[in-house]
Amino acid sequence: MRKASGLVAFLLLSVPAAAEPFHHPFGEWREYHRDWLAACPDNIVEGSPDFYGYSCFASTGSQEVNGANLPAYKLTLIRNRLDGTLDLAITVAPDKGEYDASRPITLQFSGQQPVALAMGTDIETRFNTVNQFFIVDPDRLAGLIDTMTERNAVTLSVPLVGQEQPVSTWLSLRGVLASLDFMDTYSRRVAQY
Repeated sequence: MRKASGLVAFLLLSVPAAAEPFHHPFGEWREYHRDWLAACPDNIVEGSPDFYGYSCFASTGSQEVNGANLPAYKLTLIRNRLDGTLDLAITVAPDKGEYDASRPITLQFSGQQPVALAMGTDIETRFNTVNQFFIVDPDRLAGLIDTMTERNAVTLSVPLVGQEQPVSTWLSLRGVLASLDFMDTYSRRVAQY
């Protein structure tokens, strides 16, 4: 009984440590926040051709994975480490099919009307990506992020070329606030600043 009590005490005391940031071999600080993973690379690369070089980011993904064993659909929050701005990207990477840009991607938060995001007016591609879509309007972006912090899930619907019905996937928002806090804390922790 004494050994069992000791084991239980050890496990209970070690749980908070599991939620602590850790340094990953890829050269970045990471921390898991429920269903989100947040990361900040060790260095800032000003003038980088993509957001990875100068940003911290946090993502959640679909249960469906593609051939690379990565989520077919993802939401990613991005904190620019140079100016502090926040961004939101929707990644569409299924094995079969691609986003039909003639129809909007929608985000459905429970109890609200769907948020339709049309290519060119509401979302756009940036950097060197073809399957990652960023919110264009800063006010709409701020509203979406605020809603994400207040909810526990969102349904992402993506129309694919050649399919009448969009693919819908449930994405967890549990961990958004903690991920934002992590990015705020670690965004300036680099050697050269």
